[in-house]
Amino acid sequence: MAPRANWKGFLRLSLVTCPVALYPATSESEKISFNQLNRQTGHRVKYLKVDADTGDEVPNEDIVKGYQLEKDQFIEVTKEELEEIALESTRTIEIDEFVDKADIDPRYLIRPYYIRPDGKVGHDAFAVIRETIREMNKVAIGRVVLTNREHIIALEPMDKGLVGTLLRYPYEVRSEQEYFEEIQDVKVTKDMLDLAKHIVNQKAGRFDPEKFEDHYETALIDLINQKRAGKPITPKSKPTTGNVVDLMEALRRSVGQEAAPAKAEKPAKKGRKASAGQKEMLMPIEGKKPKQAAGKKATARPQRKSA
Repeated sequence: MAPRANWKGFLRLSLVTCPVALYPATSESEKISFNQLNRQTGHRVKYLKVDADTGDEVPNEDIVKGYQLEKDQFIEVTKEELEEIALESTRTIEIDEFVDKADIDPRYLIRPYYIRPDGKVGHDAFAVIRETIREMNKVAIGRVVLTNREHIIALEPMDKGLVGTLLRYPYEVRSEQEYFEEIQDVKVTKDMLDLAKHIVNQKAGRFDPEKFEDHYETALIDLINQKRAGKPITPKSKPTTGNVVDLMEALRRSVGQEAAPAKAEKPAKKGRKASAGQKEMLMPIEGKKPKQAAGKKATARPQRKSA
């Protein structure tokens, strides 16, 4: 069963309309998370909303939004006033235009969502919109209101559904000139480029996210398992790297390093999904079998305890 939808409404292309639901395409719930504790008691720390001057706790019904003009001067805005200016497009993704995917600057991308028909009706209209975008090899640009704000959304077909990616507005993207203006103009020689291209060719491959492992997440799991088992935590020695001053020499060494026999290196470790790592961490320490004896995967997943 699919998770609960973040948004439900209608997808509209001119006079063609169908009910749709929008779901987050990514999740970070499998990552290790921590609670803040009182070191003295071991109890969780709770946050209270208090008046900055009096220190008294303020109930939710007495809290309003305020825009700061200058220090200690605010303009209060009520919930009713915000509802009064609510946009009419709160329940419709209106497709405004179609663009080439290459036209969308990656800096404007925020987050992806899955979009599918909502309910048993509207599948025909949804299919027409999806296949039109697919056949034209375009990206549909529309607008959607989430959490009271209107967002630009880019729609692309994926399998039987659509992927909608929220886009930033121009005022949210910083100019690159603020950061690149002081970069020196350097003339790169052909010999350096040839060596660098050789390194690139040796490392060429096909992007496969399964090959990558979140090493920090793995280290967190190992740390928590060690602490649960009562093992001492000893700091690891940090690797040292030689400082190669000559750029040409560094490129030559890199070419030699990449061309070294495969047997001299450890085999590439296939990335482990966060969910698998979480399951391993949650296994009772005393019940874990040695690696060489482990044959079957655990079928039960114990409840997670706070770290």
